[in-house]
Amino acid sequence: MAIEVFNRYESKYLLTDEQYQHFYNDLLHYMELDAYNKKHEFYSISNLYFDTPQDSLIRASLSKPKYKEKLRLRAYGVPEENAKVYLEIKKKVFGLVNKRRTALKLDEAYDFVRSGQAPELADYMNPQVLEEIKYFLRLYDLEPKVYLAYERKALFDKNSRDLRITFDTNIRSRRYDLKLEQGDYGEPLVKDGRWLMEVKAEKTVPMWLSQLLSEHRLYRTGFSKYGNEYRHLVRTTNLNYQNERELIPGTDFNPNDAAPVTSQEKLIRERERVLYA
Repeated sequence: MAIEVFNRYESKYLLTDEQYQHFYNDLLHYMELDAYNKKHEFYSISNLYFDTPQDSLIRASLSKPKYKEKLRLRAYGVPEENAKVYLEIKKKVFGLVNKRRTALKLDEAYDFVRSGQAPELADYMNPQVLEEIKYFLRLYDLEPKVYLAYERKALFDKNSRDLRITFDTNIRSRRYDLKLEQGDYGEPLVKDGRWLMEVKAEKTVPMWLSQLLSEHRLYRTGFSKYGNEYRHLVRTTNLNYQNERELIPGTDFNPNDAAPVTSQEKLIRERERVLYA
């Protein structure tokens, strides 16, 4: 069974083609490609992100709260009608990323999110994660919002599986045809063709990696695929982003100038208040 629960720290970096080539070549002294990438240069990942009609989850996330969460459906490549996919809850608390997922068939995943009712338990499902997702679906009125796909190359530390580095390229998105089986097309999210590198470590990164990042002058960025797609939506649809920020937790704008806060946004604020009181 694939790993279904992850706890790790993640750092992100945006690299040019030249930076990617030089850094990747140096990484091979310490890391090795994962099993799939030893046979194929890349593997494709496609995701369907769910959010409320008011985009409450991504708006909350962009305010950089201490706690944030999201739900997505992930497939490797373009799935067929009865293919196995993964429904995932991803949470971040004080910088620690927790990801919990369960395998489902494609139609089971769609029905689960739409109805809130978990499918009949099968041996490929994780029952604990099913219950957690069921609770999540009771909290939020979710619908498919954005499709995101990319090609990935992944490496592991030769001495420890605790350290993983991935390189994503050809990141693309769409807000139409919101079904994974519809194909992996979309508009480029990073127009200059840069690479998104993610360093994923269960503990602190090794000294050699810190030194390598410094030598190559690579610096962390707050790049989020879904977050940057939403920012692009705000810009291209002439939305007032500051007014959008007014409605999410963690801002200091005058509440009297804000549009009415929805019940979903009140729920997000209340969950944060209880968690960090």
